[in-house]
Amino acid sequence: MLDKETKQNLAQYLDLMEAPVVFSVSTDDTANSQQLFEFVNEVADMTDKITVEQKTLPRTPSFEINSLQKTSGITFAGIPLGHEFASFLLALLQVSGRPPKIADTLIQSILEINQPLHFESYVSLTCHNCPDVVQALNILAVLNPLITHTMIEGGMYQHEITEKQIMAVPTVFLNEKEFASGRMTIEQILGKIAGPNLMEQKEINTKELFDVLVIGGGPAASSAAIYAVRKGLRTGLVTDTLGGQVVETLGIENLIGTPYTEGPRLMKQVEEHLRSYPVDVMTNQQVVSLNKGADLFEINLKSGNQLKSKTTIVATGAHWRSINVPGEKEFKNKGIAYCPHCDGPLFAGKEIAVIGGGNSGIEAAIDLAGLAKHVYILEFLPTLKADQVLQDKLATLTNVTVILNAQTKEISGQTKVDSLSYIDRSTQEEHTIAVSGVFILIGLVPNTDWLVGTLELNDRGEIITDAHGATSEAGLYAAGDCTDSAYKQIIIAMGSGATAALGAFDYLMRKE
Repeated sequence: MLDKETKQNLAQYLDLMEAPVVFSVSTDDTANSQQLFEFVNEVADMTDKITVEQKTLPRTPSFEINSLQKTSGITFAGIPLGHEFASFLLALLQVSGRPPKIADTLIQSILEINQPLHFESYVSLTCHNCPDVVQALNILAVLNPLITHTMIEGGMYQHEITEKQIMAVPTVFLNEKEFASGRMTIEQILGKIAGPNLMEQKEINTKELFDVLVIGGGPAASSAAIYAVRKGLRTGLVTDTLGGQVVETLGIENLIGTPYTEGPRLMKQVEEHLRSYPVDVMTNQQVVSLNKGADLFEINLKSGNQLKSKTTIVATGAHWRSINVPGEKEFKNKGIAYCPHCDGPLFAGKEIAVIGGGNSGIEAAIDLAGLAKHVYILEFLPTLKADQVLQDKLATLTNVTVILNAQTKEISGQTKVDSLSYIDRSTQEEHTIAVSGVFILIGLVPNTDWLVGTLELNDRGEIITDAHGATSEAGLYAAGDCTDSAYKQIIIAMGSGATAALGAFDYLMRKE
C-alpha cells in the first residue's frame, strides 16, 4: 500500500518516536476494513515501537493511536493517506510523547478546558485545508484527556456524508452538533470553544512601539516582516491566520527555483522561515482600522486592543469574488464551493456548475470533470478568458458543457443546492439547470474595505502604491494582492513585500 518514497519518509518519523504506542483497530470482513488493516500492519512492521490489537470502536473500520499507559482520544476512521498522512505522522509522534510545537499560552488554554468535548472532522484526502484542522484537533486530544477527536474520511463514510448533508470539507461536529467548516487554526478553534485567550489579549496591550508593523499573513506579509527584521528593525506581524490565499492553491509550478510545490507546504516553509527571526507574530487578531498620529500609527484590533508603530505595511491580500445572487450566502457549504481540490470528491457522480471562464474556472472544470457526472461552465462574456492550452484540454472532455453569455440569476434548493437559473444575455431568455453543486471562480477582491477613507484606493478597491511600495500616506506602505500591482502572483507578492519593507527602512532612516 505504501510506496518506496512514503516508506522512507515514514521511517524518519518512526525513529523520532519517544515511546511505544498501540494501534487499536476495529475491522470486519469488508474490503475497506481489509485495506485499513493492511495499512496499520504495514506501518507497524517497520518498527518494534508499534503493536497492533483488535478493539471494537464506534466506527468500523477505524483505529486509535494510544500509548501503553492511556488512550489518546485520537481516532482515524479511514486510511490517513493523501494530505492526511502528515496528520497521521504527527499524531504518532505526539502520542508517543513528543510535545506539539505550539505556544505555551495555547497549551495552558487547552489544559484549562474542563468539559468533555468530542470532535468529529469530516475530510477528503485530496483537501489541502483539512490537515490544519485535523492536526489542531488531535493536539487538543493529546493534551487534554477530556477531549477526543475522530477524523472521518468522507470517501469511506459516504453514507454519513449523505445523511448529514455535508457539502464541504473540512466540516467539524462537536458533541454531535455542527461546529464549523472550512480551514481553521488551533487559535480559532480555541476561540470558538472558550472565547479569547485573555492572557494573550493582555499581552497585546503591553506591546512596545514597533518600528514596522505588518498587517497580513500571506507571502507578501511574511516577506515584508523578514526583510524588515533583517534590517534590525523592531518588527511585528498581526493577522487572523498565517498562510493567506496561497493555502487554497494546490499545484505551484512557477515559483522560480522550485519546479513544483503545493500551497500549504510552501506556506508552512514560509512560516518556519518567518518564526526563525525575532518577529513578534500575533495571530487570531483582526485589524479593523488604523490612524496616523503625529509621529506614529495606531492600529486598532477587533478585540478592542491597540498596537502602535512608526511605520506600517498593509499586506492583507484578497478573497474570492462573490456573484451576489440569491442563494449564494444561504447555500455556502451546502452546495456552494470555491475549492475544487477540497470539495470536488463530495460531488462525485453528480451534476455541477462552475461559474467563471478564466484560468481558475477552466482548471476547476477540467479537474471536476474527472469526478462529476456532468459539468456546466457558465461564462458571462461571449468567449472564454482562459489560456488556449486549457481551452484545448477542455474541448477533449465529453461531460462538459460551456454556456457563454450566461448571467447567473439565482441558486436554489431546500436544504442544499438543487438548481441554478441563468439568463442568456444574447436572447434575454431564462434557463434553469439541475445541479447539486456550484463552484464560483470569478477572480479576487482586495481585502481593503476597512481602509476606505484612510488612504488612496483605485476604482477596484486596490491600494495605490509607488515603486517603493509607498501609499498616499507617509510611512504607510502596502504589498501583494491588495495593491494595484499589475499581476497577482506569489513570486510578485513576495517581491513587493520585500520592496515595502526596504521602503519603510529608508523612510525611517531619513526621518530619524
